[in-house]
Amino acid sequence: MLREQIKSALKEAMIAKNTHKVSTLRLIMAALKDRDIAARTQDKPDGVGEDEILAMLQSMIKQRRDSITMYENGGRLELAEQEAAEITIIEGFLPKQLNEDEIAKVVDEIITELGATNLKDMGATMKVLRDRYAGQMDFGKASAIIKERLA
Repeated sequence: MLREQIKSALKEAMIAKNTHKVSTLRLIMAALKDRDIAARTQDKPDGVGEDEILAMLQSMIKQRRDSITMYENGGRLELAEQEAAEITIIEGFLPKQLNEDEIAKVVDEIITELGATNLKDMGATMKVLRDRYAGQMDFGKASAIIKERLA
């Protein structure tokens, strides 16, 4: 379904002659195609699933945020603005993102559910988070909260 939404958005952007949106959506499609090709070598003939697409989109957003920081430090504000515009387009395909309070609440629930007591349980906790909340949270923030709770 997400794959179809991206294709549809690309067609609409092409019809509207929105060149910036077209280029961003083409980047998404290229990254998706690369992942599909890699998945086929791992006996997944249908390519990557929805959760992997969501993870890819989050990764693309993280890359752009890192680029914005670098561009701002280098005084290239026009490039930082372009990256921010790409983030907005990519975020349009992600489900509602959890804020820090919601992430903390979810982390606490999973820690309780798993009976996690120390940092050795962090991997299992992160796995459950990634399975249940793919594309819905910043896992870097979640990781920091888990470390704080289990330390």
